[in-house]
Amino acid sequence: MTSANGSNPTDRKKDGRSVPSPRTADTAQQRKREDDRPGIWVGYGKLLRKFRLAAGYSQEALAPLLGYSAEQVASVEQGRRPAKAPFTEAAERVLNAGGVLATLQDDVDFAKLPAFFRDFVLLEMEAVSRFDYDPLLIPGLLQTEEYARALFEGHVPMLDEEAIEDNVDARLSRQKILTKSPLVDFSFLIGEAALRQELGGPKTMREQCRHLLATGKLRNVALQVVPTGGGFHTGLNGGFVLVETSEHQQYGYFESQGIGHVVADTKHVSTFALRYGKLRSQALNVEDSAAFIRQLAGDQ
Repeated sequence: MTSANGSNPTDRKKDGRSVPSPRTADTAQQRKREDDRPGIWVGYGKLLRKFRLAAGYSQEALAPLLGYSAEQVASVEQGRRPAKAPFTEAAERVLNAGGVLATLQDDVDFAKLPAFFRDFVLLEMEAVSRFDYDPLLIPGLLQTEEYARALFEGHVPMLDEEAIEDNVDARLSRQKILTKSPLVDFSFLIGEAALRQELGGPKTMREQCRHLLATGKLRNVALQVVPTGGGFHTGLNGGFVLVETSEHQQYGYFESQGIGHVVADTKHVSTFALRYGKLRSQALNVEDSAAFIRQLAGDQ
């Protein structure tokens, strides 16, 4: 549509150039947000809507039965927000979805992860062993909800509340691997500095330490503390992870400043393994590590 003088009403002139009007820009932003939606979220939302309509519910009527708001139900149906596991469990029960939505939950959770991290998580899902060294932070698979939230609340650039909750939920969802069958052999080396850094305050750290002690009791988990003040050790260059898959392929992974790298070259992976073995020998043993963590938690 054009105006009386033949110009497009959605365009303005700036320095002789046509510039989209705010209305056009808003439409473009909306399209970009829609294009950025993970396909699995969109597909899940369409199925949710199909089951809802088949059951004869409006969004407003369904929402209280699921324990969520009508806006949250709408967001999930439109693929703008991912469904969390409790949402899916409630939807399966109320809508008699026959396990269809539950089947998609792992893929919905996977799409929440940062793009740079997904290649590694695919390897992690196939792991028979996973060895982790983290000098400055509690490893993600061992974090409590409050510790993880404190990390994401301090993220730079700042995350909005929805993004914080999605990231926390994604991190906690990954922790299912600790108890999946068949069991994966886990080793965690945690720097003393990570245990003493009070993220979220003293209460959060006490609960985090107690969570470490509980997780360390799992028969497939070995947890050791790398003390500070012992001079040079092979972990001073930073944290890393070693994974062996069910096909006995070995990979390394390291991350810094929000950028992750999967290492497949056998020479480099072998170097990682050598360093990990050396670092493990320099750490406190499992029993002494547990005693150290209990002391920090104030439980002895």
